[in-house]
Amino acid sequence: MKRIGDILTRNKTPVVVKDGTSYKQVTIRTNYKGVVLRGAQDGSTILTKNQFAVSAGQFILSRIDARNGAFGIIPEELESAIVTNDFLAFDINEDEVEREFFNVFLQSPVFLEACIRASRGNTNRKRVEEDFFLNYRVNLPPLPEQHQLIKQINKGRTNIASAQGEISHQQSLLAKLRQAILQEAIQGKLTANWRIAHPDVEPASQLLQRIQAEKARLIAAKEIRPEKPFPKIPSSEIPFAIPRGWEWCRFGEVIRAYEAGSSFKCEDREVTGQEWGVIKTSAITSGNFVERENKFLTNETPKDRSGQIVIGDLIFCRASGSKGLAGKCAIVRECARNLLLSDKTIRVRLMGDVDHEYIALHNDSPQAKAFFGDLSTGKSTSMNNVTRNDLFKKPVPLPPLDEQAAIVARVASLMKICRALESEIVHSRTHADHLLQAVLKEAFAPANELTATT
Repeated sequence: MKRIGDILTRNKTPVVVKDGTSYKQVTIRTNYKGVVLRGAQDGSTILTKNQFAVSAGQFILSRIDARNGAFGIIPEELESAIVTNDFLAFDINEDEVEREFFNVFLQSPVFLEACIRASRGNTNRKRVEEDFFLNYRVNLPPLPEQHQLIKQINKGRTNIASAQGEISHQQSLLAKLRQAILQEAIQGKLTANWRIAHPDVEPASQLLQRIQAEKARLIAAKEIRPEKPFPKIPSSEIPFAIPRGWEWCRFGEVIRAYEAGSSFKCEDREVTGQEWGVIKTSAITSGNFVERENKFLTNETPKDRSGQIVIGDLIFCRASGSKGLAGKCAIVRECARNLLLSDKTIRVRLMGDVDHEYIALHNDSPQAKAFFGDLSTGKSTSMNNVTRNDLFKKPVPLPPLDEQAAIVARVASLMKICRALESEIVHSRTHADHLLQAVLKEAFAPANELTATT
């Protein structure tokens, strides 16, 4: 058993910060994420003038967050950086510990336990007590055994990396499977047997005629605005053949109403209680409506609530700074909060003879993604936009109404299987992550606490 003080020696190299001199500053990320450059500042902007210089290769920990894994080795680029007394820097005694072994030791539960036990004080003010930390005893094998353990650990890491690579491959295959399911759904391949069993369903051509007649009635009654006739879809825009009884149509042909959100000045926090908020694009870009993705607007009920989110809404992302997200949509299945559309989102209401679940799954298909991707091709701005005209002209393979419901049910059944497979993959990844900690735990015997000297 060795004291941590036998393998680490506190290094205090004082630095008096001077105006007109630039200094690199250090930050240590929690959860074993390492030591990084926080930034460089002129001494005139640094309030604490008495600090300490650190060197590459030293071990450093945060007094406050060491118990949360905020420690590591100082990299080359932070040579001569400065830290306050909230950070403890140490030289590593390589006569007692192999440097590679020490790097592995830092990731072990034993070392984290030492940091946790050495952190004293109130819950929010716990700091590492240096004497206790240095007098904490750990199991440190002789140097020859350290070499052997490093070989075993590296072998274990190689096996774990191989397993994680296979898991990532499985996740990639599962993502492709989901897309293949959606593509086969909108091509009618998943419901081929259904059509054989239901030969007398009304064809989509009659469905479209009925929609056109209903639109004409609504226009005459001044319930919706007149619209220009939609251009026919040329063969160059048709990516695949569809079954008999289906029809290609423009998305605008089956839309009853299109409503764009407004721009609001919001506070970047989630609403609570009866407060009113505005949804972010991230509320819909996952393909599922996530009501917690919002910004606070007001405590008072707005005068104009026409953009309020309600259950059943079909909402699209109109604009996004990330490629592939503009055009994404989600159905609002649950919403207990008072939320409004933002200026980057739009709500679409469909005609009664169109299943919004079918439209949503079509919108997530490879065909729809290719359509939206082509819209952003060649754009010089970082913001990707889908205009009203863009959305309305999107080609949609439209099945008969009853078959739309059959497709939705079949996709739901297959996606349930995909979710089960995904759960197994996630479990495998979690197991692989825990395996490394198990390897480290086996490499070190449990540490015993030694009362700190004073």
